[in-house]
Amino acid sequence: MALAVAQAVGDRAALVVEAGTGVGKTFAYLVPALLSGERLLLSTATKALQDQLFGRDLPHVLKALGLPMRTALLKGRASYLCLHRLEAARQMDDHLTTQQELADIERWSKHTRTGDLAELPQLAERSGLALLVTSTRENCLGSTCSHWQACYVNHARRSAMVADVVVVNHHLLFADMAVRESGVAELLPTVGVVVVDEAHQLNDIGLQFLGEQWGSAQLRDLARDLLATAHPAALGVADWHALAVELERCTDVLQSVGRSAGLPGRYAWNPGVGRSEDEGTLRSAAPPEGVDAAPWAQALSELATVLQQTASALAMACEASPILERMHERCTGLWDSVCRAASVGDEQHVRWLELTAKDVRLVESPLDVGGDIAGRLMHVPLCIESASGPGADDKVPLAHRPRNVSPAACSWIFTSATLGDDKELSWFTEPCGLQGARTLRVSSPFDYATQAALYVPAEAPSPSDLAHSAWVASFAANAALQLGGRTLVLTTTLRALRAIGEDLRVRAAAGLGLDILVQGDRPKRWLMERFREGAGQGNPGCVLVASASFWEGFDVPGHSLQLVVIDKLPFPPPGDPLVLARVQRLVSKGRSAFAHHAVPEAAIALRQGAGRLIRSETDRGILVVCDPRLATQGYGKRLLRALPPMRRLEDAQAFDGAVAELARLTTSSTKACPQA
Repeated sequence: MALAVAQAVGDRAALVVEAGTGVGKTFAYLVPALLSGERLLLSTATKALQDQLFGRDLPHVLKALGLPMRTALLKGRASYLCLHRLEAARQMDDHLTTQQELADIERWSKHTRTGDLAELPQLAERSGLALLVTSTRENCLGSTCSHWQACYVNHARRSAMVADVVVVNHHLLFADMAVRESGVAELLPTVGVVVVDEAHQLNDIGLQFLGEQWGSAQLRDLARDLLATAHPAALGVADWHALAVELERCTDVLQSVGRSAGLPGRYAWNPGVGRSEDEGTLRSAAPPEGVDAAPWAQALSELATVLQQTASALAMACEASPILERMHERCTGLWDSVCRAASVGDEQHVRWLELTAKDVRLVESPLDVGGDIAGRLMHVPLCIESASGPGADDKVPLAHRPRNVSPAACSWIFTSATLGDDKELSWFTEPCGLQGARTLRVSSPFDYATQAALYVPAEAPSPSDLAHSAWVASFAANAALQLGGRTLVLTTTLRALRAIGEDLRVRAAAGLGLDILVQGDRPKRWLMERFREGAGQGNPGCVLVASASFWEGFDVPGHSLQLVVIDKLPFPPPGDPLVLARVQRLVSKGRSAFAHHAVPEAAIALRQGAGRLIRSETDRGILVVCDPRLATQGYGKRLLRALPPMRRLEDAQAFDGAVAELARLTTSSTKACPQA
């Protein structure tokens, strides 16, 4: 892999590498990229992985190579404390936050060098307080802010300007693309090599970022700012209180109408279906699935009216304060979004209504990001004018200004443990527009035939059987009891998550003797740490029932995890609006939606789930897929090929024997090494 990366860097080419678990892909791309002497941009999927790469892996490699290179970590605005917003938060009512929490943040702000909220582990990333003390592109005051020189975002961007290696995340990579095209110079360095790690998430993150979404959260935030900022800054220009109250009311109506669709989830919305009585007039879009047309149209109409009135009032008050000018831009943007939601969409995008526990969101997304990645991102150099944006007083030294690198002078490396189930890695390359890239598949060095076994219980009910979840829970409980916990149950739906979790809790209450952990009951980080601890110090062994994000990125090397149970084959949800749109496009091209979409998606997800089991050369474990279709259907052979080459357990007797052997080995290892 390192040789292929070195060659791609030398040839200024694009390379896509699937590197199996244990290959050491981080070192494999860091060493040749750093030795090339090129300025390097590293992008990974999440902020947690970003911190790991910047704080652990990169320093180790630089030290080993003896390279004195300058490095920088750059995150999005939402990761940094905004001093202006912190001041404004102090003026908020106590019911929005507590003075104690604000005091903790204020004390930390006095000595932090980076302003990165990751330094405050007690502050949840999605907490209401975090939203109050960070900025967005819409509410940032830019160079007119009194804290401009001390701004942590600016400090991070200036550091990135002069660094040889910059570590970002995929969200920021897409933000650079979007902002640059709007005419604002984004603060990312010009580079010779771009490495995209955890590349399998690139398409989904791109869809989130390059699409548009708005909803009740943004509307309520605007209403709150009208009262907190516009009212005292432009008293007498408008009745800000009345406008805020009306905006809240219209938001409540929209949320109520949206929730009539049903339970939290995504609801298909085909806005191309609409009617117009008069030729030439704008057609109104049909409502989302499950929502009545008349209340929906009325809610959007009333919301558009109050946003238009608010925008007009803010336009008159803009001269009073730069803050009001930014609020006017936010309000106008929301008004445009509401008007688009009330009009007919196009065939290149898909829309849906998304209901969460707290909010209602309206989402419009492209079907894939191929044109954006291959055209707008890869063929346009990552270039910036200055560290502080246009009009800033502080200029970047000439020696540190970015080199004018042509698109051909930049090489791109995309890598992940799961990128496809064929040689061309088409699951990844096609939607990302990378069919012309070089590809390489590097197998895992682990001895799966010795370290792991696969069992597909023939006696398992069909996944469509109502008794399926109860059977999975019983199966997992019996095996976990022999292993003393050490079991991860991965589900494909939240319904199965709740059913299996509740069944196991009942068994635990009846004396199962295991600690049942269920995703959603506690923060993800807490669940991970508790599961890794396992039995010991008075704690029982653990069974973790999880879905969604636990299928990947959950790393438990050693004896704490020895059994992974997958409830059924992870085919994409057929009712998901984005899946439906992609299926329709494939059908229109004469391709099989099942063969070209459903099976490849299931293969990738199945491999990700199976990847939780063996994380080191000494791990031992069993993967169980409680779906007989894997062994009986023709497409099962393709899915089996996507899995690591584990030995097969043919029947229940073989499975029981393998579990007993695992339990024996674990007991022997624990006696020899008590801390295990």
